[in-house]
Amino acid sequence: MWSLIQAAGWPIWPLIVASIIALALIFERLWSLRTSVVAPPGMVDRVLAEYRSGGATPELLAKTAARGPLGRILAAGLANVKAPRPVMKEAIEEVGRVVTHDLDRFLTTLGTIAAMAPLLGLLGTVIGMIEIFGSQGTAGSNPIQLAHGISIALYNTAMGIIVAVPALIFYRHFRAKVDAFVVEMEQQAIKLVDLVHGERT
Repeated sequence: MWSLIQAAGWPIWPLIVASIIALALIFERLWSLRTSVVAPPGMVDRVLAEYRSGGATPELLAKTAARGPLGRILAAGLANVKAPRPVMKEAIEEVGRVVTHDLDRFLTTLGTIAAMAPLLGLLGTVIGMIEIFGSQGTAGSNPIQLAHGISIALYNTAMGIIVAVPALIFYRHFRAKVDAFVVEMEQQAIKLVDLVHGERT
């Protein structure tokens, strides 16, 4: 492994750092964007049952908010349960914007790495080409410098693609997953509002 890094030259180091960051972000988002964490099935029914049995007590609001992003949205609705329907929906929308921002956390960084990695690989390719041209002299070419230049160009190009492809795949996957969660949470919040105000049975 170390021999490959030495053959690739110094341009490989930014790509190695980018790959470590991308891997950490991918694992963090895989753990944080689980359905059981963001929007557990049946949460609205459980919260509504608890509300009907004891009302919108501070304990219920705290317990609901601690259940994750969907819980925070439902807690905002329950906190304004005695207000008119538009006020309740507005409170839910305000918290929903914050929750959506939290779900999008680190995705911009992951997308930036996906876009930046091929450019870093291209930078290594250019530096390798400079090494190749520098190996040509009046007395002929320096085979060691020529081989080193070729190694820099090829290894950095390959590393740029290796980092960019998984980062882009997971960026698009997480973006779609967040969009799906936002739609699901919106539907669950509307269901809570309708049930509380007697517009749905």
